[in-house]
Amino acid sequence: MTKTAVGSTKASSAAKRRWLWVGAALFALVAVLVLVWEAEDTADVVISDTSAPARVVSVLDVAPAASVATVTAFAELRPRWDAEIRSAVPGRILRVHDAALAGGRVDAGALLFSIEKTPYETEVAAAELNLEQARLALWQAENAVVLARGEFERAGTEPPNELALRLPQLRIAERSVASAEAQLQAVQRRLADTEVIAPFSGFVTERMASLGQTVVAGESLVRLSDDQRFESVVELSEADWALLQHPIAGGTVDLFHRDGTVLGRARIREGGGFLDPQTRQRRVFLDVRNTDSNVLAGDFVRVEFTGRAIENTLAIPESALTRTGHVWFVDTDDLLGRFEPRILFRSDGRITLAAPNGADSFRIAATPLASFLPGQRVSPRRIGGTAELPQAARASVENRSMAIRPIRER
Repeated sequence: MTKTAVGSTKASSAAKRRWLWVGAALFALVAVLVLVWEAEDTADVVISDTSAPARVVSVLDVAPAASVATVTAFAELRPRWDAEIRSAVPGRILRVHDAALAGGRVDAGALLFSIEKTPYETEVAAAELNLEQARLALWQAENAVVLARGEFERAGTEPPNELALRLPQLRIAERSVASAEAQLQAVQRRLADTEVIAPFSGFVTERMASLGQTVVAGESLVRLSDDQRFESVVELSEADWALLQHPIAGGTVDLFHRDGTVLGRARIREGGGFLDPQTRQRRVFLDVRNTDSNVLAGDFVRVEFTGRAIENTLAIPESALTRTGHVWFVDTDDLLGRFEPRILFRSDGRITLAAPNGADSFRIAATPLASFLPGQRVSPRRIGGTAELPQAARASVENRSMAIRPIRER
């Protein structure tokens, strides 16, 4: 055999082995694909005659009833009197009393400043002298009238006119006395104004004058803020206004601090006569008397109005209202349903809404979930009230409400 023939035989044998390996690889690949295809098309299915248990839902039994509306608003307390006490007379300040120091509380009539009195004492002395002279002139005029009448009576004739009886001089003398008395009262008032006193009780929030300073009439001395009487303005929407019992003037409202602490009561002075030009809401004006020093000027308080009675309402916890503004309920077939409520008012962690028509009672879902679906079958579990709510729901109600304590009668 020649070398050429041997080489050709070896090349042919190598090509066969190569194709043999390619064929084996293709066969293995096809086998794997078949196994994968068979595995994807099969599944273990277990057939059971039992259905999944219905979800347990906590419900509250709520029946339509009459409710007394409660309207809540927030307002700032302002002092009834808040004024700069100014000097009524010019002069030099001789003394600044302790009551005039900033931050102190003063009673009505407390002495604040003493201004130099000497010029005003001189005016009083001059006015007293002028009054005595006017009284002397009056006495002389009265005596002249008596003498004139006596002369005419002795003569048995009638006086021709009032001048003959000295009556015009008498009237002038009387008016001179009245004028002198008024002048004396004026200068005495000026002398009294050298002692600057507090016109009402309150706190000195700022002092603007110092010892030895010469002030002019009308110059500011201190700023005084009332601490016994306050006032406030509450703005109500038309919907809230419609919930109140009218007329409201003369009634009372309850005041609470932001943390729920009871502050007392306020009297409704006037309200609802006009709309605020910016907010277009009705304004209610309140008078607040602070008899136990638990109210401070500048407090931001919660005001509660007791309104009129409303028929056919439902009172539910705030947790029953979803973020989308729906209330879920369970019907007589234990199926879920929902409706969009018409909220009348909120109070103490509860929502009062107009009852939907068509049912005498409702099973309200106390803690609705986002996974609820209309028509879904559930297993309702009755609870008695807020105290029996699940812990998360109870915390939600308590966090969104403000504790209300009994109101102290004033």
